[in-house]
Parts: sequence; structure tokens; C-alpha cells
Amino acid sequence: MDAAMAFVRALSEILNAGIAITAFSLLIYALTFNLRVRIARTFAFILLSVLIGFAGESIASTATDLNEIDLWLRFQWIGIVLLPAAYFHFSDALLATTGKPSRGRRKWVARGFYLLSALFLVGLPMKWLIGPAVVFTPVPRLQPTVVTDLFLIYYAIAVILAWYNFVRAYRRTTTSASRRRLGYLLAGAMAPAIGSFPFLPFSPGFVSDHPFLFWSLSVAANLVVGTLIVVMAYSVAFFGVGWPDRVVRARLFKWILRGPFTASLTLGVVTLIRRGGQALDWNTTLLVPIVTPAVILISEHLITLLAPLGERLFFFGNDRRDLEMLSKLETQLVTSNDLKQFLEMILAALSDLLQSKGAYVIALEGGGSELVLVNGQTRFDGTGAELAIPQEIIQSAAEGSADVHRFRWGSDTLIPLFNGTSEKPEMIGLVGVCEASRTHLDPDQLHSLDVLIKRTGMALRDRRVQQQIFRSLEELSMQADLIQRLRAAGRYDREAVLASEDSLGGEESLEVWVKEALTHYWGGPRLTASPLLSYKIVQDELKAHDGNQANALRGILRRAIEQIRPEGERRFTADWILYNILEMKFLEGKKVREVALRLAMSEADLYRKQRVAIESVARAIVEMENQARHEEPKI
Repeated sequence: MDAAMAFVRALSEILNAGIAITAFSLLIYALTFNLRVRIARTFAFILLSVLIGFAGESIASTATDLNEIDLWLRFQWIGIVLLPAAYFHFSDALLATTGKPSRGRRKWVARGFYLLSALFLVGLPMKWLIGPAVVFTPVPRLQPTVVTDLFLIYYAIAVILAWYNFVRAYRRTTTSASRRRLGYLLAGAMAPAIGSFPFLPFSPGFVSDHPFLFWSLSVAANLVVGTLIVVMAYSVAFFGVGWPDRVVRARLFKWILRGPFTASLTLGVVTLIRRGGQALDWNTTLLVPIVTPAVILISEHLITLLAPLGERLFFFGNDRRDLEMLSKLETQLVTSNDLKQFLEMILAALSDLLQSKGAYVIALEGGGSELVLVNGQTRFDGTGAELAIPQEIIQSAAEGSADVHRFRWGSDTLIPLFNGTSEKPEMIGLVGVCEASRTHLDPDQLHSLDVLIKRTGMALRDRRVQQQIFRSLEELSMQADLIQRLRAAGRYDREAVLASEDSLGGEESLEVWVKEALTHYWGGPRLTASPLLSYKIVQDELKAHDGNQANALRGILRRAIEQIRPEGERRFTADWILYNILEMKFLEGKKVREVALRLAMSEADLYRKQRVAIESVARAIVEMENQARHEEPKI
């Protein structure tokens, strides 16, 4: 019986520490991903209270000195005292999220609760709130006082008022999804209120009369509290974020496994080894440093192997096929660097086969041509030669079939590349071989040449398809982000669906506004109705443009672009790339292909650089706006 009780007690203490670890992990998660949301900030206060309470109790259970026990039990009470105010504050934030903001009464009640908690905290070191420690019972505890009874009344009032707000918030939800998720939250909300309640100072007789039953109930209670805290954190994680539900679930699922689960499992195994060693009189000093990293590594390895399977089974739902396709695309996507390496290998093999000094690949699309890659010594190697292929060669090659044909261009040999997926062969590019000394090929060499040319065409075709995908994703990203933010805002408040786009905010809102305004720089609704028109710098610019808002915003955009312009005369070098993209694409209104050809880059690379350029303009506008507000005279 003694061994069983010792095991149950050790298990209860491990779970105590595990709850503290879980609260700390979820606190980090809340502070990292959705700190801007009020309900997440108030939930962070609850997690902090739970962390302090369970950490103090866990450390006190391992202490042996009376002064240390008293210190850590009082530390535990800091979390208990802070919890009622944080609990009510959280309920107020939840009710406001459902479209019922405080008219002042709930706000003042929350402030009053924080003031009362502060007053009780003052009495904690004075031993007014709770008396000295007692260690002659099976479990160390602090003796209650008259002030403790007053605190319990305050604790009960705060919890009851908080649950009144919870019920009001639940009744205001209408959709089945939001009602279900809020139901999870209310179930989880029982954990901090019940799990942190100071039962022990008022029930010493039960502990001494029924120790095994007490520790068994403690294990069961800790399991329930730990589970409910995770459920509560799961529900809160969806508030105010624009990510799809599957992303929120997967991210929290991975963090719980890699964070609190791994840490608690490691702590539990080490504790059991030490307690078992003490009971059996074994020396476990050398074993603990070996077991600790082994448990961590094995846990992380199993999570890496099994987490993707769990995501597919539990989080993908009806979207499993689409998401698996996107995941496969992410892992199998041929990047620009991958394509370059592949084409370099093919061009090197072509040069060896035809005994040439070098080779190059040219892409044809929309009536223009683009030099994709050069390998070896060619006419484009440092000579400044322009890419001007005679039209008769392109016409002759385009009229041919997909079989290998060769054309002369000075000392170079041009071989057309065709899109083999279309019904009618479409020429998509050319391979140029410089000064090939081997002109007569045997059948095996012709076969090798045909294979190399077809694989070059395949790479060029995939490059074109992926550029189209990137362009489509670029156009879809802004609208998808808006839909996700509207969905997140309207999940618990129906009126939020009617909110204006600029009121939803978001990390990338300013970049989106800047891009939209630049896209309609010479006229359009995204310029004349841009949220940037409300900025002080734009309002100040109205005087210089006779009150014309569109011209004022154009002036601000132009000034922001000029701020990232390098010094000196304009050139087409790497340090001028961002300015040249903005100038040519938006201010001069050139097409994407024209800009890419002029700057000697692929369209995919142009879109990536364009995003960086727009971010630079947005930062410049932020600096200008901050400076204007800082210089605004105070009245």
C-alpha cells in the first residue's frame, strides 16, 4: 500500500509540474501568434496565474526546509490571488468579441477586481491573507485566516460574474461552428476556476484520514485540469487570426506535442527513475543524464514521423485532396535555382556532344524573347550583344514540326524547342550552340541530341507553367487574405462581416494598400478610394494639389519611391533594381514582360523583387507619416 501511495503521489506531483509546463507553453504560444487580440491577451493573464499557482505548488512539494516551503506556497498564492480578476477580464473580452462591448460597467468592475487582487497581494507577505506554513500533515499547507475567508467570497463573486458573461456570450452566438467552439471554451474555462481553488487549507483532516484517496483524486483532478486548459487554449487560438482552421489546429497540435508533451514526458520519466532509485536504494546519478536527452530525441523523432499522418487524418477534412496536392507541389516545385542547375547540365552535355565552346537557352512568349541561361563562351558572354534573333529564323522554326531541326545564325546553331503537351506544336524557345565543330552525327548521337532537346523543352515548359502559377497566386493572395480576415472577424460577431476592408487591419495591410494604389497609379478605384487617403501626409499634400486627393496620393507615392532611389545617375545594376522596377512597372506603366526583359530577369524573379520594392515603399510611407505626426503642433 505504501508503494502504491508513493507512486500515486509522485504521479500527482508530476502532473502538477506538467500543468505548469503546459501553461507556460500555451502562454508563449498566445504571446507569439495572436497577442493583438484582446481575448488572447486576457487569456494570457489566466495562463500566467495558472503557471504561478501550479509552479509554486510543484516546487513546494519537493522542498524540505520550512522557510522554502513557506516561500513557494506563498508564491503559489500569487497566482491564486491574480486569477479572479483575470478570469472576469477574460469573460468581458469574450462577451465584447461577440458584439456586446462594455458600456463602462464591466470595465469598472474589472478594474475593481484588479484593485482588490492588488490589495490581497499586499497582505500576502504580511501573513494577513494566509497564515504560516504547516508541515506536520501529509501535505504542506498554509493556515487560513479571517482575510482568507474574505478572499474566498471575492473569488466566488468574480467567478460567478464571469460565468454570467460566459453564458451571455454563448447565447449571442448563432452559427453551429461558433456555438460548438464556444462550448469547448466554456468547458475548458472550468479548469482555471476549479483547479486553482485553494481547497487544501480548509480540508487538512481529509488528507490525513484518507491519504491514498486524496492523492488518487489529485491525479484525476490534475488530468482533467490539464486537458481542459488545452481545450480552452484550442478555442482561444481561433480568435482574431486570419489563418484557416486547419492551420490553427495543426500549428497548436505540433506545439503541444513538441512543447508541453515532450517536456512533461521527460520530467515524468526522470522523476520516476529518481524516486524508484531512492526506493530501491539504487544510484541513478549516471542514468538521468542519459535518459533525459534520449526521451527528448525519441519523442521529437516520433512526432516528426507521426504528426503529418495526424494532420491528414484529423485536420484536412473534406479539403484533404486539395491540400495534399498543394503539399506535394511545395515539395516537388522546381525552383529557379533547380531549373538553372538542370539546364546547365543539359547545355554542358550539348556542348560536349557537338564539340562547341558554349550554349544558351532562349524563351519565346508573347512576341518577345528572353535569354534564360548561358553556359560557356557565347556571343552573349561579356560582349553586350543584344538578343535580336532574325524573325525569318523564328518563323521558319515555328512552321516546322517537333522533330529536331537546326538553323544557322552566324556562327551559331539554333535548335527550336516545342511545347509537346499541346495538340498543335508550339515553339516556346530556342537552344543556341556556339561554333559547333561536330556537324555530322551518327544515329546514336542524333538520338542523344533529340533527348537533350526534348528535356530542355520540358524544363522550359515547366518554367512557363510555374510562372503562370506564381502570377495567379500573386493575384489570389490578397483576396484570400481578405476572406480569411472577414471569416475570422465574423465568426462570433455577425456585424463584423460588414466591416470595411481597411478596418480589419492585418500585418500586410499597408503593403496591400500601397500595391493597389501603385497598380492604379494613373487612375482607378484603388487609388481614388485607397485607405492611404486618410493618412496625414496625404492630407497635408492636398494644398499643393488644389485639393485633389488622387494627385496628392500620387505625390506621396512618388516621394516614397524617390527615397529608395540610389544616388547618382540611373543605371541598370543590382543596387538600382528595386527603383527600376517601381519606376518602369508602375510609374511608366510598362508590361511585366517588358520590365523583365529590360532588367534581364525572369518574371518569377521580378515578382519577388517587386514585393520587396513595395515593402520598401510602405516603410518609407510609415516613416513619413510618423515624422508628420511627430512634427504636428500640439494645441
